[in-house]
Amino acid sequence: MASSAELSHDFPFDPAYGYDAPDALLRVPAPPAPDDFDAFWRDRYARARAVDPRPVLGPVEEERDGLRVHGVTFTSVGGVRLGGWLALPAEGPVRYGCVVGHGYGGRSAPGRALPAPLPGAAVILPCVRGMGERSRVDGIPDAADAHVLHGIGSRASYVIGDCAADLWCAASALTALVPALAASGQPGGPRLGYLGESFGGGLGALALPWDDRFGAAQLTVPTFGNHPLRLTLPCAGSGEAVRAYHREHPEVTEVLRYFDAATAATRLTLPTLVAAALFDPSVPPPGQFAVHNALAGERELQVLTAGHFAYRGMVAEAAELDARRTRFFGEWLGSAGSG
Repeated sequence: MASSAELSHDFPFDPAYGYDAPDALLRVPAPPAPDDFDAFWRDRYARARAVDPRPVLGPVEEERDGLRVHGVTFTSVGGVRLGGWLALPAEGPVRYGCVVGHGYGGRSAPGRALPAPLPGAAVILPCVRGMGERSRVDGIPDAADAHVLHGIGSRASYVIGDCAADLWCAASALTALVPALAASGQPGGPRLGYLGESFGGGLGALALPWDDRFGAAQLTVPTFGNHPLRLTLPCAGSGEAVRAYHREHPEVTEVLRYFDAATAATRLTLPTLVAAALFDPSVPPPGQFAVHNALAGERELQVLTAGHFAYRGMVAEAAELDARRTRFFGEWLGSAGSG
């Protein structure tokens, strides 16, 4: 791993934020939860699970990496119709399912490499509301700095809560389309995994503690960790829009308490692999590490030189993370298969 201190940049702030060693980052805590934090999220989850996703599987759009990729649409909370992609094994049975969150800005395609950790995956890649061509919603901005502020005046209306619900409804769509994945508590345990990077990493931390259909997760450079600290740190990502809003509306801190990924991670007990960066101009590293540090269950950490920033050695680090993910999810499925 290269030293983050060697990275040359022209940002008007330090993307390492003065944390010059992993040891200091590993001490960043999670903020305390509001008294009704669990009740708030369990209620949102119950309402999302009551939604009939009515998924529609489109024709095959491409075939690669041993998968046939279809377009898919489904219904989420509020009756909003969303889209994305579903990749199914070209040969052989489905062994497990995977929900893949995306970064801020959405996705316009499944991606160069479909992130199926192991063969036999049914992979749904949803676009959450407002993000990506397949999930445009009237009234919800599609630019990250505006999207992150949508409905932020109230915990009930904040779009981040609905985006977490979109992941739950995507899981419901996946299990409706692949009935073998539908039974939670089945012999062998849960058969759904989750992958999320940046925005998708933060959403995963918020969504996963309440959903027993999932058995393992990977969160890469997750956002939304330790909002009180994030509000003090300049950045080039969506957090800067929240900081600007906070300067005019300091009362927003009460809303943000319910959407803190590190606070939610204190409730996250499933095995979780976290990739957190030492240098990141878009998602401050202390917030990323706060998510990892707070995890209540089995956890594994890969420290990256940088996130949201090109650097020498990033290809090798990405390959290392891919190999670790394959091993991590393989151990989960092996354990589940022997349950």
